[in-house]
Amino acid sequence: MRAASLTWILVGAWFVLPAHAEEGVGDYRGLPPDLATAATAYDVAQTKADRAGLERYLADDYTLANLDGGNRTKGETIAAFVAPGSKTTYVAISQQVSKVWSDGAALGGFVDAKGIDHGKPFTLHARFVDVWAKRGGQWQVIFTQIHNAPTGK
Repeated sequence: MRAASLTWILVGAWFVLPAHAEEGVGDYRGLPPDLATAATAYDVAQTKADRAGLERYLADDYTLANLDGGNRTKGETIAAFVAPGSKTTYVAISQQVSKVWSDGAALGGFVDAKGIDHGKPFTLHARFVDVWAKRGGQWQVIFTQIHNAPTGK
């Protein structure tokens, strides 16, 4: 399985909690309302492979530090999200963390995921963080890092 493709599939589903009231979004209680709204909309855009939503919530200078050790741009990320033959079928987030300041935030945790990557099944247990910036009154993700984590940690 290509690590770059898998990472992008998972980036779209970071905060999905199966027990959450709305399918495909994380639990953002306690965050500033405008950030919670943006984070929820970003989750939905990722889980639905919504190109327009991804364009909106990924900053033009977005960078992903990928599972394979490489970096990916906004365009590469979006292309991977909308690639045919790739779909995430299950995502659970645990040990969520959030740190928020006036014009930025870091949202992260552990992700367990399953799905299909270019027609091949995958499973993943990883640690991730999304860094958000508030620019011109709008929240956008400017950086994501993901790395494999030992199972059971």
